[in-house]
Amino acid sequence: MKRLRKANERGHFDHGWLKTSHTFSFGHYFDPDWNGFHTLRVINEDFVAPGQGFGTHGHKDMEIITIVLSGELEHKDSLGNGEVLRPGELQRMTAGSGIRHSEFNPSASSPTHLYQIWVLPEAKDLVPGYEQRPFPQKEQRDKWRLVASRDGRDGSLTIRQRADLWLTTVTAGQSVSKPAAPGTHGWLQVLSGTITVDGRFLEPGDALYWTEAEPLEVHATAESQVLLFELA
Repeated sequence: MKRLRKANERGHFDHGWLKTSHTFSFGHYFDPDWNGFHTLRVINEDFVAPGQGFGTHGHKDMEIITIVLSGELEHKDSLGNGEVLRPGELQRMTAGSGIRHSEFNPSASSPTHLYQIWVLPEAKDLVPGYEQRPFPQKEQRDKWRLVASRDGRDGSLTIRQRADLWLTTVTAGQSVSKPAAPGTHGWLQVLSGTITVDGRFLEPGDALYWTEAEPLEVHATAESQVLLFELA
């Protein structure tokens, strides 16, 4: 059975330069009922003010996926990578045995709206790594596009965990379906727009989750972007 996690049930914080919502316990937000979902540990929705960002800080033993919905995010890390992440691109960082990085909104006038996702890795102390890749609208328009997977198939990002991440942008009035994936747990996150699933109405930030494989049909009542996790 699919269950609902409403956007307004998340932990919300306004730090001035950063407005953030935490689906699961994170930082100063703690809810014993929401410490993650299987191997999915963090889903943070952030709005970063112009000229602001996260200074250099460290991570360890986590697969970190970032998607920018609007604006830009400048990334620098201890592996020597320096990239700007824009809408239509996804970034994967394997923190592994340890990595340090910074994330900064380089614009002087526009905020950056992003989602950052953490997935628990399959093992500790993996070799740190970084990957960034575009996923054009035409590849996800009214169909599911695999954007991250354990084996990096079909041009997806490679994450060190048995999980598939799918992205779609659904035209208003259209539907996309997906058969049940046996042996997986599902999490559906609405990034933008409004959809209905099994008669339930979902808005930006809302999520559905299920622990037994079920078929899925997403109907868009407005143009919508949706992220689906299939977790082993």
